[in-house]
Amino acid sequence: MVKTETYRKHVQDIIRKYADFKTIYGNELEAQTIFDTVNDHYQLVRAGWHDKKRIYGCVVHIDIKNSKIWIQHDGTEKGIANELVALGIPKEDIVLAFHAPYKRSYTGFAVN
Repeated sequence: MVKTETYRKHVQDIIRKYADFKTIYGNELEAQTIFDTVNDHYQLVRAGWHDKKRIYGCVVHIDIKNSKIWIQHDGTEKGIANELVALGIPKEDIVLAFHAPYKRSYTGFAVN
């Protein structure tokens, strides 16, 4: 349970950091952090309007399942997995879920 709590903290800290980043639209987009700590689902969504166009998108989506971090979507340049490894999380505990299961064994991260 201590490991899961540590993973929750790291995931939330990383998402909060990205929420503070400004987009090319400046302050027109709202950064929404979604932290479901009961079911371990974490997201960063950007929503708003630019001129007359609706802008909406998920930047990051991470789940914690079976004591592993599952990166469902990563819209960052640096890569959430790399940031988690830099924080001391072993690659064996990070699943790049946005890759097909048959490709995961080639990533150097957990398969499932």
